[in-house]
Amino acid sequence: MIYGKRFHHGKRFQFRKGFSLGIEGQGHVEVGDDCFFNNYCSIVSQGNIKIGDGTIFGENVKIYDHNHRFNDITRPIKVQGYSVGTVEIGNHCWIGSNVTILKGTKIGDNCVIGAGCVVSGEIPNGMILKQSKNIFEKIRIISK
Repeated sequence: MIYGKRFHHGKRFQFRKGFSLGIEGQGHVEVGDDCFFNNYCSIVSQGNIKIGDGTIFGENVKIYDHNHRFNDITRPIKVQGYSVGTVEIGNHCWIGSNVTILKGTKIGDNCVIGAGCVVSGEIPNGMILKQSKNIFEKIRIISK
């Protein structure tokens, strides 16, 4: 992976097979120390993605800091360009398998994102996000 000054990773950055990193335009990705990406995870950046220390990712997690524009119905979506934002994932999080993280997402420290969730918006520190009966629930983690 050669991305010059647009990709930085900390110590003990690990990934398994099928890991994909795409940095386009002004994109920038920063991954902290002791992060682990399981099989077939991907990160695609046109803006800014920051991942804190000690965060682990299940299989097939997708992270995007941009989205297609689609507000002009007279033009094909593929020629309307992108809206670009940021993604921030805190320290010591567990992102479950098959999670998709979209632009504008901020996940606090010590969060668990349940398998299969699509995440957009802010998840405060110490929360569990899970899907239950076609709704998403945020549950505060109780510490000892």
